[in-house]
Amino acid sequence: MFTKLQRLQAIADTGVVLIVRLDDAEEAYQVATAAIAGGIRALEITYSVPNALRIIERLASEHPDVVVGAGTVLDAQAAYAAIQAGAQLLVSPNLSPEMLAVANRYQAVSISGAFTPTEIVNSAEAGADLVKLFPAEVLGPQYVKSVLAPLGHIPVAPTGGVTPENVGEWFAAGVSAVGVGSFVTKAEHAPGDYEPVAIAAKTFLAAVDQART
Repeated sequence: MFTKLQRLQAIADTGVVLIVRLDDAEEAYQVATAAIAGGIRALEITYSVPNALRIIERLASEHPDVVVGAGTVLDAQAAYAAIQAGAQLLVSPNLSPEMLAVANRYQAVSISGAFTPTEIVNSAEAGADLVKLFPAEVLGPQYVKSVLAPLGHIPVAPTGGVTPENVGEWFAAGVSAVGVGSFVTKAEHAPGDYEPVAIAAKTFLAAVDQART
């Protein structure tokens, strides 16, 4: 089992957290599996996915070298249930001190949502390992650059609207990692053929690698 430091390193190494938010449980599992085959090393299954905890348990068991987590974790109860299912990463779209307390208690990596400078600082003070800027597409990389001028010591990971075409702008603005969703999870594919998902994951990871060189 990964230590927390190893989980954080896995996120730092790739610079990417995949968000799997789909309406069908089996589709979510297959997409996540294909993305892992494409090189993804950290992902969240959001609670909105049917049977999310079962998927987390299955993926965590099958891929011990991947940081499998839960998304949209809004309170302590959801946080503990996810950890019991095998989640090593907890992500919320907002600041939930109760979620962060559970994450830190059990040494899961935590990513707490924020939008304003005050929310970013509050998330860091509450113990978040990374701060998820959400929704990132509303204001874009220039906003991040401005915010990180005084707050560059806080690791920020934007989520929303990050693509291979613009990911370089985000890293140039100073982000530590990025969240990606539909570019990978909704890559067009024929029923039962998830190779395009794996290819999309490889494409996105390659774009991040290029952006960070």
